[in-house]
Amino acid sequence: MGNEEPKIAKRRLHKHSTIKSGRTIGERNREHIETSSERLEARKKVKKRQTFRVAMTVIGFIAIFGVGIFFLIKFLKQREVNEVETAPTVVVKTYSPTIEIVDENVGAGNITTRMSEYIGRLESDLKDLNLEPIKAVIPSGSIREVDFYFNGHPGYVKTTIDRGTGVTAEDIERMFRYLASQGVAEYQYIDVRIDGKAYWK
Repeated sequence: MGNEEPKIAKRRLHKHSTIKSGRTIGERNREHIETSSERLEARKKVKKRQTFRVAMTVIGFIAIFGVGIFFLIKFLKQREVNEVETAPTVVVKTYSPTIEIVDENVGAGNITTRMSEYIGRLESDLKDLNLEPIKAVIPSGSIREVDFYFNGHPGYVKTTIDRGTGVTAEDIERMFRYLASQGVAEYQYIDVRIDGKAYWK
């Protein structure tokens, strides 16, 4: 036993040892620092690219929106121009009487525009019904009544400028037919100044 050579004890590495074969602690820390720097730089680049893409997207939307607004305004203006060009021209027809007008009021000759327009319009409506007015008289003391005389009829017809000329003309024509159907050949006047009613005397 005394002649046996002593055994060399092998050093066992601790499980939690931080020592790595062939590398020093400084090398590992430097590698760690370099890797972190690279990752940080890569993140910055990615963030810059994302910011650039977002900015370009926003600019693109703004440009598209601006072009759309431009063409919309242009379209609306052109539409207004077309509407003005194609709008029908409204012609307001004026009626001037051709029959004799007699004003029995003091200071005769000052017939109002409304009165003259009424006489001219009723004259036109009567002729459309094949009636022939020959004279219009504005009786003394009246500013709204107009009496019409007709060719072929004995009396006159009392009208008022407060009624429409179309319905007045129809009432006159209806009364002429009614009196003829009743055999009434003579009368002093017919009164059609009230809507829905007519009188004769």
